[in-house]
Amino acid sequence: MTDPKPDLSSKDPDWWRQAVVYQVYPRSFADADGDGLGDLKGVTERLGHLAALGVDALWLSPFYPSELADGGYDVADYRDVDPRLGTLDDFDALAAEAHRLGLKVIVDLVPNHTSHRHPWFREALAAGPGSDARNRYVFRDGRGTAGELPPTDWQSVFGGSAWRRVPDGQWYLHLFTPEQPDLNWDREEVRDDFRTTLRFWSDRGVDGFRVDVAHALTKELGEPLRDLGGPESSHESALLTLPPGTHPFYDRDEVHAIYRDWRTVFDTYTPPRMAVAEAWVPGARRALYARPDELGQAFNFEYLQAGWDATELRAVITESLETARAAGASATWVLSNHDVVRHASRLMLPPGTDTGAWLLSDGLEPPVDLAAGLRRARAATLLMLALPGSSYLYQGEELGLPEVADLPREALQDPVWEQTGRTSKGRDGCRVPLPWTPEGPSYGFGAGGAWLPQPAWFGRYAVAAQDGAEGSTLELYRAALKLRRKLLQGESLTWAPDAPDGVLHFARTDGWRCVANLSARDVRLPTGEVLLSSAPVADGRLGPDTAVWLA
Repeated sequence: MTDPKPDLSSKDPDWWRQAVVYQVYPRSFADADGDGLGDLKGVTERLGHLAALGVDALWLSPFYPSELADGGYDVADYRDVDPRLGTLDDFDALAAEAHRLGLKVIVDLVPNHTSHRHPWFREALAAGPGSDARNRYVFRDGRGTAGELPPTDWQSVFGGSAWRRVPDGQWYLHLFTPEQPDLNWDREEVRDDFRTTLRFWSDRGVDGFRVDVAHALTKELGEPLRDLGGPESSHESALLTLPPGTHPFYDRDEVHAIYRDWRTVFDTYTPPRMAVAEAWVPGARRALYARPDELGQAFNFEYLQAGWDATELRAVITESLETARAAGASATWVLSNHDVVRHASRLMLPPGTDTGAWLLSDGLEPPVDLAAGLRRARAATLLMLALPGSSYLYQGEELGLPEVADLPREALQDPVWEQTGRTSKGRDGCRVPLPWTPEGPSYGFGAGGAWLPQPAWFGRYAVAAQDGAEGSTLELYRAALKLRRKLLQGESLTWAPDAPDGVLHFARTDGWRCVANLSARDVRLPTGEVLLSSAPVADGRLGPDTAVWLA
């Protein structure tokens, strides 16, 4: 039994500034009732794993009522639990057990769009054009002689037009799937309802929120709507060419008033609730979401997207720390999540590889050396955990799980597969349910099968197979998080001036150092006591794709 850690949140309202947060994708974490789908009781039963791992908080991806048109990010009710995943009582039990173990609880919030099954959208369809109900969303008449063309050339993130026509002839906006109609945040009723949602979960003991698509809430909705000039302009690339804050539906200046308003809600609680923005915008603009009077943190995707290159990573780290500091925020670091190829595989792909094409080849072109990928992933993790700020881990990375790239086409669940005309396999390969035991019908995930097929090799990565095993990736994570908690103090670093090419070497103001060899050759290890290493270190040499912490 893991000894519970004291909940110090009331004494330290800034607990999140250098926290380690573990992302739980509930449907793939643990299945308590044996129906093949992970659930809240399954999460509660496995919280001891997170406590033993040494993380500070868990972030729950959506668990709300949903038809799973987009993995739960199509929400039909923001203040309830999907019956397949449990009940509000189950959520309360989860939060209580997490807090008993000293773990904070962060929940996903999806404010840009609802499910098309949300009562508001059903009402909007029934009410007709020009109604107050329809104005909660973004409905417009079409173009063409009979309104048969979409109102603009805006494109969905998942492919195709961002507009869907309804039987009465109008069109509604959906930046994601057609089952995810965008809300109209110009409406005070929408804003007030989300204030209610923030209070609902905060009152149930939630410590913070992860804000999905935080940069897309406000849109330019004057008449006529503005075209972007081509399909490519609908994506984040347009943010680099248009004047900042002027994109018709991404990162508009008006969005920050929403988060300043949310901050007034967060600050009514003791301690104040934290939040982190998912905002796919350039670094300087992203930092605005992380200001103290807004959300406080924003995900750093430049770090995730950087290649395994010392020069590139050093530039990204330096810029990320500077922009966070200028905003009064702490930096965030992430290597994997529910939307990207797991880093044990991704970091081994040659620079410039199209991961979508790689997945379509079932991971065969180019082939990935799994042993080399694991070595690189372990070094990348030790490097990330040494950086000032918060680290966000994704379930299964502590096991060294690679991407399941060869999922059969008939098993795919991600809407990307159909939305792109079956030209992109999507994100299912990083969402395969976790292996807890080396054997069993779903490797300990549940009593029966799993909603996505697990490969035959999954058992060797299981928690039980690595628990207590010297040198295992699970034990490396446990050791790193335990040591990190002891070492952390300040929020800055100093780069060593004499690091060899291909090597990152920095000192924390706390007095400890990290050295990561990203090159293909051995390098001399600087003088100091080795506190922890991602791979064995011998004869004063640091091997390729290896990181160490030094006293």
